[in-house]
Amino acid sequence: MRLEGWHIVIIIVIAILLFGAPKLPGLARSVGQSLRIFKSEVRQMKDENTTATDGDPVEGRVVNNPGQAAPQQGPAAGTTPPSGPNTGSGNPPANP
Repeated sequence: MRLEGWHIVIIIVIAILLFGAPKLPGLARSVGQSLRIFKSEVRQMKDENTTATDGDPVEGRVVNNPGQAAPQQGPAAGTTPPSGPNTGSGNPPANP
């Protein structure tokens, strides 16, 4: 099926009837903006894909960033947690 000039005119008339004349410029602007964003994202994905395949093969290892310290979880290695009712929180134990 081939679009001819009168097909486009009918589509424009239907769009004017559905959306109204005042809303059409905003609608066209948002469609154009969406297309620009989509094209830039596709271009960025293609650039990332070509740079990733050009270099050496990447191994699947997790590497810590040397600029960041690893987060500490729990007590430090080689130490034992304090025992007893007063765990070092600074508050005296409550009397029952």
